[in-house]
Amino acid sequence: MSGGPAPDYVGFGWFLKTQRVRRGLSIDEVAKATKISPALVGALEEGQSERLPERVFVLNYIKSYAQVVGLEPDDAVSRFESIPEAPRAQPFDPAALEAARRERAFSSLFVALALLGAGGAGLAAQAMYELALKLGHRWGG
Repeated sequence: MSGGPAPDYVGFGWFLKTQRVRRGLSIDEVAKATKISPALVGALEEGQSERLPERVFVLNYIKSYAQVVGLEPDDAVSRFESIPEAPRAQPFDPAALEAARRERAFSSLFVALALLGAGGAGLAAQAMYELALKLGHRWGG
């Protein structure tokens, strides 16, 4: 990326802002066209990565922004992904995802059964206590 700032969030934001200004668009016009809040458009242009949401949303924002200002969306995303500290896509391993899902399901089932058992034991104890009170009252009276 010669001719501009180093590849970082600020440099990427500068690139976006430069493209917007060249086309005579305001932040509000870009926000309205992309349905991205003006605050998030500003965060993108200022390179304020701490104000940006998760990666998947940012990529969609960049694509929308690029289309509005006349850039090739995939090129804009590639430029963003060239930032060393930019969040990377997580590898997709269906088998690992399924194993994690099953583990969560088993854990949830175990917790539900434990709570049900504890609740049942509590109800049984309450019933025994009430029965003892009734029988005790009858015997004492």
